[in-house]
Amino acid sequence: MRSPLRPLTRRGLLTGTLGSAALLAAGGSLAGCGTKAATQTEAGCVSDDLSGTEKTLAFSNWPQYMDVDEKDESKRPSLDEFVTRTGIKVTYTEDINDNNEFFGKVQNQLAACQGTGRDIIVLTDWMAARMIRLGWIQKLDKAKIPNVQANLLPSLLDRSFDRENRIAVPWQSGLAGLAYNGSVAKEIRTVDELLTRPDLKGKVTALSEMRDTIGLLLQSNGHDPANFTAAQFDDALNKLKKAVDSGQIRRFTGNDYAPELAKGDIAACIGWSGDVIQLAGENEKIRFVAPDSGVILFSDNMMVPNKATHKANAEELINYYYEPAVAAKLAAYVNYICPVKGAQAEMEKIDPELAANPLIFPDEALLAKSKVFMALDEQQEREYEGKFQQVIGA
Repeated sequence: MRSPLRPLTRRGLLTGTLGSAALLAAGGSLAGCGTKAATQTEAGCVSDDLSGTEKTLAFSNWPQYMDVDEKDESKRPSLDEFVTRTGIKVTYTEDINDNNEFFGKVQNQLAACQGTGRDIIVLTDWMAARMIRLGWIQKLDKAKIPNVQANLLPSLLDRSFDRENRIAVPWQSGLAGLAYNGSVAKEIRTVDELLTRPDLKGKVTALSEMRDTIGLLLQSNGHDPANFTAAQFDDALNKLKKAVDSGQIRRFTGNDYAPELAKGDIAACIGWSGDVIQLAGENEKIRFVAPDSGVILFSDNMMVPNKATHKANAEELINYYYEPAVAAKLAAYVNYICPVKGAQAEMEKIDPELAANPLIFPDEALLAKSKVFMALDEQQEREYEGKFQQVIGA
């Protein structure tokens, strides 16, 4: 089943109760009090695991990020099967609407080495990196997640914030690239075309997620978004500023660009692969483009926060979702990149059209052009976000 277009972004919009430029400029400080978020250590914040006696699990995720039975939306087939198979009762809550907003919900407890009432949380790369940097996430036992070790896509191994592949496990992944509506615009192939082509002036949007927009511009300048200098960041930012000042870019968006692109109110944009797949299902003239210079690969990651008391149960669920047949069932609903090797063959049995879609199952050529944005330290995050906010007028 193809899920309806999501009203909320999973990419950390600079909106929501805590998603302001002020919070980002604070570089992870505690909201409202100006106190630096407390860093924890593995030895200093020890978590007890009660999985042996308590067959329960609290799982917090984003809205519409789990497969649902189209005849009975109270049923979640893959999750229900996990409960039946393991006897572990899962409390599933769709209470993550924005990375910064969720950070605000849990930061006081995690900074004080207190439980959040959650055993699994799903957060985007950059927020995962921040929480890992703060020491707020438990390491997983590799022996208990063999499917992850065997089936995680090679392009998602050894990321800068989780070199050992045992803290943040991708739930779903996606690409940031270009999109255009062929009803109102000619084909677009490069970032420079988007930012300078006269026929697109005033009909372009870019993303308010700094890592995606700047990441694409870094690539367009021949730089590596996974390993760049402050000077290279400034070069990319200056290119963006010129496009803003010239009127080429109409505005910066979350995934609210999608209905505008569908209607032809905008001609082209920087956008996310999952959104464009859904739009293209209704209008084949809407296309996602991987620029010649490259695309940004992002993931939303399953993690076990400190003081979660059912870590082994969480590991069992994480391992379960890395079974190719289960992963295919999930991907058929959410339409983002499936991070599990072997799932494409299983998808053939569900929906051959989806199995052939390179935005759900990218080929090696596309993955070779993809980069994960560099993990930032606190100073870099504060500096880069602040500069970006000034340019986009947030």
